[in-house]
Amino acid sequence: MELGLGMFGDLTIEGQKNKFQPPRERLNEMIEQVKLAEEAGLDSFVLGEHHRPDYAVSSTEIVLAALASVTKKIKLASGVTVLSSSDPVKVYQDYVTLDLLSNNRAEIIAGRGSFTESFPLFGYDLKDYNELYTEKLDLLLKLNNEETISWEGKFRASLNEQTVYPRPERKLPVWIAVGGTPQSVERAARLGLPIMFAIIGGMPRQFKPLVEYYKEEYQKNGHDINKMQIGVHSHTFVCNSVDDLLENYYPGYAAQMDRIGATRGWMPYSKQQFLHGLSPDGALYMGDPSEVTDKILETIEMFGLTRYIAHVDVGGPTHKQLMKTIEMFGEKVVPAIRKAI
Repeated sequence: MELGLGMFGDLTIEGQKNKFQPPRERLNEMIEQVKLAEEAGLDSFVLGEHHRPDYAVSSTEIVLAALASVTKKIKLASGVTVLSSSDPVKVYQDYVTLDLLSNNRAEIIAGRGSFTESFPLFGYDLKDYNELYTEKLDLLLKLNNEETISWEGKFRASLNEQTVYPRPERKLPVWIAVGGTPQSVERAARLGLPIMFAIIGGMPRQFKPLVEYYKEEYQKNGHDINKMQIGVHSHTFVCNSVDDLLENYYPGYAAQMDRIGATRGWMPYSKQQFLHGLSPDGALYMGDPSEVTDKILETIEMFGLTRYIAHVDVGGPTHKQLMKTIEMFGEKVVPAIRKAI
């Protein structure tokens, strides 16, 4: 069972100025935060890719390479690589390079992307959303499994007896990130790839049929059950109490949910939604250390998890808040979970 930290690089809103903090400041804060996560004994760090004004990270590979130079043990993964709007050859080269720099600590978590800003930015049409992902995942896996490849597709130039350099020392771990569609779950199981469920709303137990479907399809396709890996990536924040959470964390969280929701037709995010997420059945893993511990343990047991990723920077908490929550997660929640299992 692995326990990790996840971030998107949300920018803090600066008080009276009502402006986002400079990205340079957030990126440097992130280095200190991930160093602390490693010191606190976390197993992995997962970093998302976005192309919006409220996030500091559009190039996960570069940030993870910087983190590789100041850490020694913690795994460094994308979360997610928006593969549909990326060139799989460049993705593979970048993560092989990161893997070599980090002494084999790099991982790719590939997804179709719930944020779509990268599609017009890199010249792709959203009507090809599913077809792009299917084709590009095929190429990425072929690159990862074969040294010299020939390949032909619809959306990029063909490859004829090509070898991509630098060569890796091992096959890169590639996970499939899913948001809840059976087709994505079936694909991951059929290919025998580890799966990461993003559970950020509703009730975690609603995902149980999908997890069971993955397990059934994984075995049905002849893959070794002992190599099966299932992860959950959820919004998490450890603090002193729910009152502390409501006063100091909720306002930023709600504001970020509203910024995202404005582009997706969501209703304004309410305190009632937040409180429902905090309930035993909800998908927010937040509160004091014992509450967070109990909720994660319940999810581990419910799904048979091998990895849990605590996504902690939604809404741009301050550097001080993030350092504190990472410290509490690493020193109180992680040891309690490991002892229990």
